[in-house]
Amino acid sequence: MASVAEQLDVDGVSVRMSSPDKIYYPQLGSDGGTKRHLVEYYRTVATHGALLNALRDRPTHLQRFPDGVEGEEVYQKRVPAKRPEHVASCGVTFPSGRTADVLRVRSAADIVWAANLGNITFHPWAVRCPDVDHPDELRIDLDPQPGTGFDDARAIALEVMRPLLDELGLIGFPKTSGGRGLHIYVHIEPRWDFIQVRRAGIALAREIERRSEGRATTSWWKEERGERIFLDFNQNARDKTIASAYSARKTPIATVSAPLTWEELVDAAPDDFTIATVPALLERRGDPMAALDDVAHSLDGLLEMADRDAADGLGDLPYPPNYPKMPGEPKRVQPSKDRDRKAEREAKGSS
Repeated sequence: MASVAEQLDVDGVSVRMSSPDKIYYPQLGSDGGTKRHLVEYYRTVATHGALLNALRDRPTHLQRFPDGVEGEEVYQKRVPAKRPEHVASCGVTFPSGRTADVLRVRSAADIVWAANLGNITFHPWAVRCPDVDHPDELRIDLDPQPGTGFDDARAIALEVMRPLLDELGLIGFPKTSGGRGLHIYVHIEPRWDFIQVRRAGIALAREIERRSEGRATTSWWKEERGERIFLDFNQNARDKTIASAYSARKTPIATVSAPLTWEELVDAAPDDFTIATVPALLERRGDPMAALDDVAHSLDGLLEMADRDAADGLGDLPYPPNYPKMPGEPKRVQPSKDRDRKAEREAKGSS
């Protein structure tokens, strides 16, 4: 029998929670893995202000699992037409040129409303409404490839990326991905479009790659990455999103994408940050990303680096497959299937 719906008070706004006893995380069961546990987690971190700071006024996609994390996934970009009055929308344009009204988070009640729809993870754009064409965040995604893990991503972040950001006068804010990876955010002035911000991100990633002593790569094609940390430059492209700070993930133990101080990152274990543990941690030491928006950085230095790379013959890198062909983009073909590359190699071999 389905459990009875309840009305929750979220900063003075009444939000309905249906089927609170439904199991969302089977491994955790009724003691920690119900819809109630997820919704209450989101109510706590939203009313605290930490998650609201991460999502406020950002067009946000929803990664929903209405039947729990082992059920069907619904990746929802458009906000439902039928929704409470407090839930607003924001118009965005996708790479295809199509437009949509996307959830615009403005209050803790909006977050809890989405959680009641079975939303596990919030995926905000790197822009704020109404100016949705000029990002205010540069995002660096350290993505472990097979044969590597969180420890390898941490080493790149601490030994290579942090010193580089210091040299450039940029302040980076790290967080776990909720899995094996790491995300680093830099707040920027909203003066550049997505193409320019992505170009700056590529320049930063290439410099990290050069300093990593073979431990990191910007190779877009998986067959070329090897056992290295992939620096996913395309996370700065239009309509590409990263799980927000304090978002739960679809892992069996309900891990959270948790902001950390650089000092905490030294010995952090990503599985320690879950919907059961993060609220107490947040209450005890506050939000490490609270100061993220205090300083808006210029991209001029990174764009100068991009110009130097271009002068050395390093141009653009491939866009994701759902993008139209972009100006200056190299051939978007898997290297092992590139006939021109194959012919070039054969010609060199016969000479």
